Amino acid sequence: KSLFVDTLIGKYPLREGTIEYDFSPSVTQTVYDNVKYIAFRDTYGAADTNYYYQQRWNAHDQDEVPDVRDMLGEIKNDKLKNELFELFHIEPLLDKKIILLSSGELRKFQLTKTLLTAPRVLIMDNPFIGLDAPTRELLFSLLERLTKMSSVQIVLVLSMLDDIPSFITHVIPVDKMEVFPKMAREAYLKAFHDRDTVDSFEELQKRIIDLPYDGNTYDSDEVVKLNKVSIRYDDRTILKELDWEVKNGEKTVCRGEKWALSGENGAGKSTLLSLVCADNPQSYACDISLFGRKRGTGESIWEIKKHIGYVSPEMHRAYLKNLPAIEIVASGLHDSIGLYKRPQPEQMAICEWWMDIFGIADLKDKPFLQLSSGEQRLALLARAFVKDPELLILDEPLHGLDTYNRRRVKKVIEAFCRRKDKTMIMVTHYESELPDTITNRIFLTRNR
Repeated sequence: KSLFVDTLIGKYPLREGTIEYDFSPSVTQTVYDNVKYIAFRDTYGAADTNYYYQQRWNAHDQDEVPDVRDMLGEIKNDKLKNELFELFHIEPLLDKKIILLSSGELRKFQLTKTLLTAPRVLIMDNPFIGLDAPTRELLFSLLERLTKMSSVQIVLVLSMLDDIPSFITHVIPVDKMEVFPKMAREAYLKAFHDRDTVDSFEELQKRIIDLPYDGNTYDSDEVVKLNKVSIRYDDRTILKELDWEVKNGEKTVCRGEKWALSGENGAGKSTLLSLVCADNPQSYACDISLFGRKRGTGESIWEIKKHIGYVSPEMHRAYLKNLPAIEIVASGLHDSIGLYKRPQPEQMAICEWWMDIFGIADLKDKPFLQLSSGEQRLALLARAFVKDPELLILDEPLHGLDTYNRRRVKKVIEAFCRRKDKTMIMVTHYESELPDTITNRIFLTRNR
């Protein structure tokens, strides 16, 4: 899909064939002036190569980072500006540093910035990803209004069938590097549902449940405990006196609570997880215990991380290492962004095993940055699971995955949660993504 779009926007010179454009009534006929493309990958990365993973939580490293107002620049069309600012609630974001935006806020900023250029053709890669339900509805209605303006042609690149909006008239299926003839939306949906077979993934789940245990686990009834935790950046309060406890549960076969963490964009979900994972410097000033041990009582970050598997949009955004995919997975053994310690052969075998579980074993030698964003996400998921962690933290794990892989990953998560002494915290904006194993819920409200 991405390669097809790259071809449309003239990213590559063609060895054969031609592309014809007609941008009338636009004054200019250049692709650059008329076609704007918002890519999923840019939301988390290549847009800023100076970005590093924990930068969002390190206030002293943000002096040179522009704020939203700077990035939007001078806006000439006041009517369009007011409409977009109101729609996406941009006013409160104007003085925020770009680096401090949550993944959902970043998406709103990107859409606003692009739509302000009034493009003739607007191509968007998975525009609904990372947005909470109210914002998805708002974006849906905005795009629907845009389609009624004769001067804008909208093309959505989608991984998820549920996201094909009703205002879309035609679908172009892309499969295994082949582009098929366009179909009317209803005809495509019917054809998809008619041939859609739902795999049970029973054999896959059994392999995960039957994994041997290494015995190197904490014996604590309390996995995470936050006592009146507050996080502030200048005059903004992100979390206010939050009490939260994640328990290892009763001593049953399947001990361990499985939490669904939800809340609107910018409510503090990723900040909360950064505290648990010791990625946020403020975590050391807070009353936080992990696995029954109070933060700051002598244990190193690495001792904590040894027992945590983690994947998030921030992590995806920071991964600009063009290493073979298997080395990205192996970096999860030591919680590094790159691979600094050469894994033993038996450890590489474990990495291959998890890549097979996530259906990407044949991509092990392919450079990470040459994978599609969905394949990258699967590699980062394998990285999170590779050390069989006691605490699994999944921040929007199904981002950018197609229908088949969403089902597969959900089944992998469910099976993993059925292993003993496993605790999980999962963030998602889609109720349907939550596995059946969820036992508890927490909902964050902005500024509360």
